[in-house]
Amino acid sequence: MSGLLRAGRTPSEVVAAERDPGRAAEITRRYGVEVVDPAAAAAKAGVVVLATKPQDMGTVLAQLAPHVAPGTLVVSVAAGITSAFVAERLAPGTPVVRVMTNTPLLVGEAMSAVCAGPGAGDEHVAAVEEMLRPVGRVVRVTETQLDAVTALSGSGPAYFFYLIEAMIEGGVLLGLPRALAAELVVQTAAGSARMLRDPGAGDPGDSDGAGGAAGEHPSLLREAVTSPGGTTVAALRQLDRGGVRAAVLDAVEAAWARSRELGAS
Repeated sequence: MSGLLRAGRTPSEVVAAERDPGRAAEITRRYGVEVVDPAAAAAKAGVVVLATKPQDMGTVLAQLAPHVAPGTLVVSVAAGITSAFVAERLAPGTPVVRVMTNTPLLVGEAMSAVCAGPGAGDEHVAAVEEMLRPVGRVVRVTETQLDAVTALSGSGPAYFFYLIEAMIEGGVLLGLPRALAAELVVQTAAGSARMLRDPGAGDPGDSDGAGGAAGEHPSLLREAVTSPGGTTVAALRQLDRGGVRAAVLDAVEAAWARSRELGAS
């Protein structure tokens, strides 16, 4: 919602539905957006975004379906819920688009994947892409890929936060103040991510720990930090001994399996 407003839409062009009265009041105070009950929101909107927990989707659709006008574009951001599940509970021909995004959308750095569902054409997918671009990057995928997208980028921020939390604890273990350890780790993560994402963003030097060109494969960037017999290679050997790479693969696969379970149930 904040992304839509930043992109130039006015608060009068957006309507929200929120069950919690305190949250509803906060939305109106912060954004100037009208908050109404779900049925009224669905009746007003040309695009309806379903942002609910997967287990609530059936109930929400039953409440909204009688009020969604023909031709209204319905967008689901619920993990695991197929576009067919949504379409079957709406009027025939209602265009449905599925989206898997992630929490960095709160800072304009989302990774959103979009796919067409029943009734949706290229113009519907393009409209959703336009809606999402102000809050990050957008890619098109097939629906069969969305469980994998959920496991990788949808749940992905939690994996990074988990690792960063552990690194901060490592700094505290070695005697650093927690605030200093957090600053060191967070800026290291931000800089490393920029090197991966933005080719040519900088011109790193040749010293150990700073070599490698931005935008290269992560293996090459890792090798540039890893001097023979140095501190980094000692740390990486310990990570390999702990089975960290295998654990990450298992974690992503577990998230994928859970996403499939949510859709099946």
